Amino acid sequence: MPQGPKITSIEVHEFTFDVRNMAPQGRGEQAQYVKGGQSKRTNVALRFHTDQGIVGEYVNSRVTDAAAIRLIADLVIDRDALERENIYTDTKRATQQIGRLGVGLVDIVLWDIAGKFHDAPIYQLLGGHRRRLPAYASTWNGDETPGGLSSPEAFADFAEHCLELRYPAYKIHPWRDGSVQRDIDTVLAVANRVGGKMDLMWDAACKYETLADAIKVGHALDEAGYYWYEDPYKDTGMSAFGHKKLRELVKTPLLMTEFVRMLEPHVDFALAGGTDFLRADPDFDGGITGVMKIAHAGEGLGLDVEIHASNVARRHAMAAIRNSNYYEVALVHPDAGPHDAQVVLNGFGDDLAVIGADGCVPVPEGPGLGVEYDWDYILKNQTSFVEYR
Repeated sequence: MPQGPKITSIEVHEFTFDVRNMAPQGRGEQAQYVKGGQSKRTNVALRFHTDQGIVGEYVNSRVTDAAAIRLIADLVIDRDALERENIYTDTKRATQQIGRLGVGLVDIVLWDIAGKFHDAPIYQLLGGHRRRLPAYASTWNGDETPGGLSSPEAFADFAEHCLELRYPAYKIHPWRDGSVQRDIDTVLAVANRVGGKMDLMWDAACKYETLADAIKVGHALDEAGYYWYEDPYKDTGMSAFGHKKLRELVKTPLLMTEFVRMLEPHVDFALAGGTDFLRADPDFDGGITGVMKIAHAGEGLGLDVEIHASNVARRHAMAAIRNSNYYEVALVHPDAGPHDAQVVLNGFGDDLAVIGADGCVPVPEGPGLGVEYDWDYILKNQTSFVEYR
């Protein structure tokens, strides 16, 4: 068996960009819509060099995860980049005390190298299932500024706009704080406007303090016929028993497991009856390798697996998964964003306008991740750089 490309060095670049019309609301607070404001965010860009001249690349916002690469770089350098399963296992074990940070980022870059080595897009190496992905518009959290997502009617107006753009589905992130009644009013206002015309999802983002509040909102979702109910409790989505209890009292399917990490806890959560849909994320869950393990486990249990957030790594994973419904275009807003740096040069960004006339987004066809990154922009806006050899 021929030797695959050996990893010779790892580069970690941090760079900043401005999010249009978003500004911080206080120390430690997330940015909210402010007309004319700017919020500076940091993304990370990775490059793995090999002895065969193939360079693996990946850009995303998991800066904290990238910091953990310093702990696992020695496990990766001088390894055959095609031996992803061994590297996945070794890095997973090495990061067991820090929530498996960094494992996913490393794995995604290794898949980019594999695709370039075999001259094929990642989704084909994974088996391939489709080349167009049905997508939903996933909103920013509600805000308090006119012109933004500041009322139930504003969320309904934006839903109509997304429907006009041909989105087949729409997910609401409500206000991070504020009354449960305003949330219920929003559930119903959006359904009254676009219900039956597009699938609707509700992501509470771990907002509700009590079971009673989660049930109140759940009953509104039942009445309005929502597609799923995501992360209701302020426990940050950890209690399988709590969500099993909620499933007994609410009809709308629950989507959980965004905040548990990698294969085994996902399976445990499902077997404990805590969810209807599984959530998987290449960055959080051990890369594309980890996501495919979760997808196949879900398939064996008869459960759908929905990929969290948006970028090209997620497109490739979803393209090879049968039991998945919608690609998340996140986060979108009527007058702000985009949420992440748009540094993909060949047309695979994730802003609101990415949707096609068929309600889908494409999967890159080039080798590996299949995209070219704007390294001129990344290096011009670089704030930190580390190289491991």
